[in-house]
Amino acid sequence: MRAILDIIIIILDLYVWLLIASAILSWLIAFNVVNTRNQFVAAVAEFLFRITEPVLAPIRRFMPSLGGLDISPIILILIIMFIQRVIAYYIYPNVI
Repeated sequence: MRAILDIIIIILDLYVWLLIASAILSWLIAFNVVNTRNQFVAAVAEFLFRITEPVLAPIRRFMPSLGGLDISPIILILIIMFIQRVIAYYIYPNVI
């Protein structure tokens, strides 16, 4: 059972890194640093969008409009960190 919890924590860590990469890539695209006509950039952007958007969309629905500032990735990262702490401090020690 501890191995399963370790895998869950690793997957959550990986998802946090994907969220960070998605946010950075969106900034690079918004400021025209990278060209989305490049097939590799377009493929990476599409992958990150498909992996993060289903989780970020419900958070954006409940948040008030802050203009051009999107803090939904930060909120999701905080939720993931909370889940990891609950697993590490409350569930993991009680598993034999």
